[in-house]
Amino acid sequence: MSLCFSSNLCTINSARHQSFSIRFSSQFIKLLQVSPFPHALPSSSLNLSEPFKFSKKRIKPIAASTPTQAIETTPSAFRNKNPKDINILVVGSTGYIGKFVVTELVKRGFNVIAIAREKSGIRGKSDKEETLAQLHGAKVCFSDVAHLDTLETSVNDLGVSIDVVVSCLASRGGGVKDSWKIDYEATKNSLLAGRKYGASHFVLLSAICVQKPLLEFQRAKLKFEAELMKEAEDDDGFTYSIVRPTAFFKSLGGQVELVKHGKPYVMFGDGKLCACKPISESDLASFIADCVLSEDKINKVLPIGGPGKALTPLEQGEMLFRLLGREPKFLKVPIGIMDFAIGVLDFLVKIFPSMEDAAEFGKIGRYYAAESMLILDPETGEYNAEKTPSYGNDTLEEFFAKVLREGMAGQELGEQTIL
Repeated sequence: MSLCFSSNLCTINSARHQSFSIRFSSQFIKLLQVSPFPHALPSSSLNLSEPFKFSKKRIKPIAASTPTQAIETTPSAFRNKNPKDINILVVGSTGYIGKFVVTELVKRGFNVIAIAREKSGIRGKSDKEETLAQLHGAKVCFSDVAHLDTLETSVNDLGVSIDVVVSCLASRGGGVKDSWKIDYEATKNSLLAGRKYGASHFVLLSAICVQKPLLEFQRAKLKFEAELMKEAEDDDGFTYSIVRPTAFFKSLGGQVELVKHGKPYVMFGDGKLCACKPISESDLASFIADCVLSEDKINKVLPIGGPGKALTPLEQGEMLFRLLGREPKFLKVPIGIMDFAIGVLDFLVKIFPSMEDAAEFGKIGRYYAAESMLILDPETGEYNAEKTPSYGNDTLEEFFAKVLREGMAGQELGEQTIL
């Protein structure tokens, strides 16, 4: 049994909790910064002649919406209501972006119902009181999105209809089973429960990288996206907005304190293998909140980045050293090291199936080391910074400067470091 709270008041409801796990890329980078490779890579009898493939293969992008893709629909009636009368169910409310989305929706005057686990946050460190404080202004309902029956009971016990569901759910680290459990099944449970109790609009936080799906969590997200679109095709009274953001500020901040203390900035290849237009959590939350009422965002896939030009890892590193007033000091790591590690892990998985997630984490690290978080142009098959929309005012340089002053305390990505 669990509780559903509004400020300091509570009513009986139901729930369970889930656990978090994993780290990969930030630890790998720290290892490189502390101990540059003293020896050549060992030779191997493994068949590694065909490395893990990403950017070499031409792949048809899964593109964002164009006018011809939009489904004609009549705007749902809730858009005519006063915001205080619009009930928004937020799942993934205690996650990295979810907390900012709840805050933004509350600020705009909506009646926000935040679904949370009894033990939430990184590795379940936050108890109910901490969760209530984090989600101040929302009605907090402790439940379990991983179990449809539990979630439906919780929503039923609220005693109100739902107008909009906003999903900020994301798998803990991208592991195979966890990806399907959260990015697909739990997100679908949120759709089913929301629809059962009246929801006519669904705002989904997805990811821009699903346009080139080579990883399990990307495939899980795409399967749900397809079912969400089908729901709108079958019901003219239902709409959706799929938000695909680029890189987050925090995911690019893992090296700031290390560099501040004299370590080199680690990058793969020449530092120009990939680029992104990073967006802050508050700007992204604002964009997601826009999707609740903006009719121009109905039934569309919406890629979104932050303001300014796209930045490569090399440019991010140069920016950081400029803020520190130091000459740049880079450690350039051959991307082949990642391919070697993935080859070893793939070989070991055949012997030890329990290592499946470790192999997937390696592939995720490789993906983000080489693939840009920008629009993948369907005509050219290349990433295009100019076609990647910008939104907001916060810049990565401002974020780096703040971290140099105040550190990353309270801004940890936890189990989603790799993402």
